[in-house]
Amino acid sequence: MTTGEPESSPSRLRRARFSIAAVFCAHGAVTGSFATRIPWIQDHAGLDAGSLGLALAFPALGAALAMPLAGRINHRFGARAALRGLLVLWTLSLVLPSLAPDFVTLCAALLVYGATSGMSDVAMNALGVETENRLGRSIMSSLHGMWSGGALLGSAAGTAAAHAGADARLHHLVAALALTGAGLAAVHGVLDLRSTQDEEAPAHFALPPRSALLIGAVGFAAVFAEGASIDWSAVYLRDVLDTDAGLAAASTTAFALTMTAARLLGDRVVDRFGAVRTVRTGGVLATAGGLLVVLVRHPAAALAGFGLIGLGVAVVVPLAFAAAARSGPAPAQAIAGVATITYTSGLIAPSAIGAVADATSLAVSFALVTALAFLLVPGAAVLRRHRPGTGAAAPDRDGAAAARP
Repeated sequence: MTTGEPESSPSRLRRARFSIAAVFCAHGAVTGSFATRIPWIQDHAGLDAGSLGLALAFPALGAALAMPLAGRINHRFGARAALRGLLVLWTLSLVLPSLAPDFVTLCAALLVYGATSGMSDVAMNALGVETENRLGRSIMSSLHGMWSGGALLGSAAGTAAAHAGADARLHHLVAALALTGAGLAAVHGVLDLRSTQDEEAPAHFALPPRSALLIGAVGFAAVFAEGASIDWSAVYLRDVLDTDAGLAAASTTAFALTMTAARLLGDRVVDRFGAVRTVRTGGVLATAGGLLVVLVRHPAAALAGFGLIGLGVAVVVPLAFAAAARSGPAPAQAIAGVATITYTSGLIAPSAIGAVADATSLAVSFALVTALAFLLVPGAAVLRRHRPGTGAAAPDRDGAAAARP
């Protein structure tokens, strides 16, 4: 249904911003709803820890395989219709893992779950970037903050369901239906963009532009630090610093809180200083945090260090998606390329940290994380926006304030 408002009118753009933020929130809520019921799913499928760990690699695998298709779907159906269909597939896929009775079925369910997650992720980020461009100011960081907020909401509901002893199949069915309804309502207000006739449709698995690959490398470093900190920070405090379980768990909380807060507030920083300087500063903060963790070897320093890592890497992925979308004529294809690289980083980071720890120590593993965080400082230059049709860099106000009109 059309409201008669031009897509570029201020009131229409404000509504589009709130709508795409609600989409990000709904997307995150699916992840939070799933994560809290993993123990129930493990028991239902009769899996040991090793089998569960292998099965949990399949969402990232499915996402990496399917995300290159998102650009094609966007081009074929238009941004709003593509997002509507892909988001519904994602929210409804929440019911699949809890239905799986064994390892093989669970792997297949998680592959589908991850594929729909990845494709809808690309579609909503592409629309988020276009909304940011038309508004003329940064919103991508806060959109990803809304995703984190949605994940917290989904986790809270899942925790309540778990404490109540609710069957995850019923919980996820109710959650999937509710989030599908919320997602459809949110998509109704996003921008209705369609590819122009002279745009060339991307091939099914076309490689992204080289610039997107460089941007993806920056995202890779940030997501590696994020994944390592989320999965291993509590283990580091417990095993290396000999803290109790409660204090060890606080390290994960410190990381998550600083990351969420930084994303919600990051747009103002990006608008003032630009993406390059923001990411360079974030790289310095994350590196300082890593050095605190590795060198000081005290619980208070480790908590502060993990907090600084979360603060430093928080806005990198949103800015990488925004830069990718502006790097070539096919934004969704470029975002898919960057997202594939970042998902791959999230897939390998936990196991890589474990492998290095087994061969050396967990402290050496976090020295590797620190080194990757430092790469954000020189790597931030690839996020500088280039003027369309030229090789010239725009001024360093390269956030949305420099976006095309």
